[in-house]
Amino acid sequence: MTPEELLAARDRIVPDVVAGGLRVLFCGINPSLMTGATGHHFAHPGNRFWPVLHLSGFTPRQLKPSEQNELLAHGLGITNVVARATARADELSTAEFREGGELLSAKVEQLKPSWLAVVGVTAYRTAFGERRAQIGPQERTIGGARVWALPNPSGLNAHWTVRTMAEEFARLRSAVGQEARGTSARPAPPGRRTAERPCGP
Repeated sequence: MTPEELLAARDRIVPDVVAGGLRVLFCGINPSLMTGATGHHFAHPGNRFWPVLHLSGFTPRQLKPSEQNELLAHGLGITNVVARATARADELSTAEFREGGELLSAKVEQLKPSWLAVVGVTAYRTAFGERRAQIGPQERTIGGARVWALPNPSGLNAHWTVRTMAEEFARLRSAVGQEARGTSARPAPPGRRTAERPCGP
């Protein structure tokens, strides 16, 4: 991918990977330029979403970004808080995040996933005005879906390793499984690693 191709992807809209009735709809902050250029979510080589998704047990093998549509067979999907591609998430305004939150709520209400997993607690706080939100399950629902804030898998997010992120994703997977089995056990409280730097996907 050339620098010119990446720059040409700025502000490009990347289609969601979605279907009705998903188990989990993962929601990124916004597409990176690499995602904008390729059309594949979490496509930047430094992004750890795909290995973490596998290590946490959501997928039986590590999918490539180009295999994103295979998520639907596992009851999983991907969308973003803000649809346009940028080099970094800090290029987005608070107004864009708030508008994105409103659009996301409407989307979730239409698609009716069981869980909405926002991959980036800073984005979640900004989009929904939840300034004190921490990583983990949230009290509120959005569009009828239960909500979990996950760490941002960007390679710039040094607070979280692949292992600790996989542990948090696995907590969500366990909660999803409990719900599917009809049990009501609440997830364990989150660990110490709740900090997160605002950074791009």
